[in-house]
Formats: sequence, C-alpha cells, structure tokens
Amino acid sequence: MKKKLSILWQRLVTSNGDTCERCGQTYMEMLRAVEILKEQLSSSGIEPVLKTKELTEAEFKAKPSESNRIWINDKPIEEWLDADVGKSPCCSACGDEHCRTLELGNRIYERIPQELIIEAGIRAARSL
Repeated sequence: MKKKLSILWQRLVTSNGDTCERCGQTYMEMLRAVEILKEQLSSSGIEPVLKTKELTEAEFKAKPSESNRIWINDKPIEEWLDADVGKSPCCSACGDEHCRTLELGNRIYERIPQELIIEAGIRAARSL
C-alpha cells in the first residue's frame, strides 16, 4: 500500500472566479512539481496527492496571508524549507491587500517555484 504525501494549496477566488497572477503562476508550478514528485517518489511507495482550497473574498480579507499558502503533510511549506513568510502588494483580484510571499535566504518569492515545492515535498516524504 502506498503512503500518501498530502499537499494542500489554497488561494483567493473571487465571486466572479478570478484569482491573482501570483496564485495562478504558483498553481502552474504546483502542477509541475506534483508530477515530478510522483516520478521521484514512486519507487519509495509514496504518492503525492494534491488538493486545492478556494478562499472566499471574506476569508481573504480577514486573513490575506492565507492565500497562496501550501501545506505538505499538514505542515506549512515555510517550515519544511526553514523559510519566512512576508507580504507585498498584489493586483486587482486582491484589492488593496498585501499578499503572501515566501522568503528564503536573500530571495523573496511571490510565486512559489516548483523547485521549492519539490524540495519541501522530498523533505516531507523522508519524514513518512
């Protein structure tokens, strides 16, 4: 029986179905990362399972830093990577809110690249 590597990604989706550019880009990075993790972890009997969650505009306004957030095995990606969470101005879908960024070393990521998702996924898989 395969072990599951649970990956949850959540982001704002407005009432008319829009999301911000950084969330859209992170989603594409996430899809590629999950496919690579499937290939890399299959021989270990581990299957990555991606779930997505849509945050309403009210949820986003209450906690904007919850949008574009990734959890792997119930632990935030920033913990797997020893990274920090920051924020920066975003775009029209997010209004005036400052959205989540990931800070690792001297780099700030508005969109989360597949390399970081893969690295966090591999670290999480090792803990299974």
